[in-house]
Amino acid sequence: MCGRYSLTSPAAAVRRFFGYSEIPNLMPRANIAPTQEVAAVRLFPDGARHFASLRWGLIPAWAKDASGAARTINARGESLSEKPSFRSAFRHRRCLIAADGFYEWKTEDGAKQPYRIARYDSAVFAFAGLWERWEKGADGIPVESCTIATTEANEALRAIHHRMPVILDPADFETWLDSGTPPAAALALLRPCPSDWLTAHRVSRRVNAVANDDLSLIEPLRAGEEPAEQPRLL
Repeated sequence: MCGRYSLTSPAAAVRRFFGYSEIPNLMPRANIAPTQEVAAVRLFPDGARHFASLRWGLIPAWAKDASGAARTINARGESLSEKPSFRSAFRHRRCLIAADGFYEWKTEDGAKQPYRIARYDSAVFAFAGLWERWEKGADGIPVESCTIATTEANEALRAIHHRMPVILDPADFETWLDSGTPPAAALALLRPCPSDWLTAHRVSRRVNAVANDDLSLIEPLRAGEEPAEQPRLL
């Protein structure tokens, strides 16, 4: 499962990595949470990639309301092509979700200890995502939402959590984004990334509170120490 993640990389670096033309005002986010707006990338019919701001927690087009969105922040890769909530989006609306780290919790000394998992070089990366358009938003404004595909954890992360988000190789971006890709080929991408891509370190339990969203959250936590409280980034 992936319930919190970060995107603190400079906007220019994110744009270069994903190759979209827009210049969005991306503020550093250390503690992105479900139902918040997240940075994503979609493929248009002309073959160009475009930035999109999507709500995290997929709302199926057929849903009567948005109450279930917090339960659809993740989609198990093993079954997303079959689950009613995800199968249409899998066939027609795949996306990339921008991140540079994510959090998982491990029980240590009777308490849940958060870990931040990131690339060994701290670079931005892409989660495999699905997106959907729900027409029944407030005031008649459609809501575009997304979910993150998950898979079994790789060897490096198994001691922390048994699941992990699917992190795509940039060489596979086009295959994932293209709705013309055969379903079997897209499903084949829903696998753990190589263990040597990632590193993990303990971070402050302040990440547990959604209201905390400052850059101290991504810093390694030294034994017996919690980072000082800092103002929230707006």
